[in-house]
Amino acid sequence: MSELTELYEQIRACQKCDLAKGRTNAVPGEGPENAAIMFIGEAPGFHEDRQGRPFVGAAGQYLDELLALIGMKREQVYICNVIKCRPPQNRDPQPEELEACKAYLDRQIELIQPQVILTISRFAMARWFPGKKISDIHGKPKKFGARVILPMYHPAAALHQPSLKRVLEEDFKRVPQIIQERASLQEEAEAKHSPPQQLSMF
Repeated sequence: MSELTELYEQIRACQKCDLAKGRTNAVPGEGPENAAIMFIGEAPGFHEDRQGRPFVGAAGQYLDELLALIGMKREQVYICNVIKCRPPQNRDPQPEELEACKAYLDRQIELIQPQVILTISRFAMARWFPGKKISDIHGKPKKFGARVILPMYHPAAALHQPSLKRVLEEDFKRVPQIIQERASLQEEAEAKHSPPQQLSMF
């Protein structure tokens, strides 16, 4: 059993907060353990709670379309949420719920070591961009250590507001360039045994 699989078992058995009482299934996350890209959403919704999988409703179908835009499939990326159990009536996560799940998300990032993290919820975004608005920083990548964080609108937002669809798709199309540029600089740094240089996009 891998460390990630063990973590999933801990999440599914978790009783750290009251959300455990109302869930059908916890939703740990899914994707390859060496994924270059990690998506972090907010919380499971109705369909996710039923199936125990992230992004399986309409927003998940649109996410599949967005990935196809850049020649990728869901099986190539890692998808999870800030909190792992569905809040009642899909309300916002409470501070104590976010705190209860923080160690799980920290561990997922540590185990997967993604090159790029796409935050697709304001709660995920706030981890790296506290106090910022998505309307101001969407599609603008920023380096944190060796990792790139790219804040984006949630696919569900684009489904509710068609005007955001084009914005989200244009932001999404930047992902391959970000990965390629980051990988090139990493290789150069390793060849020279020196820290990576600043990416031109940032």
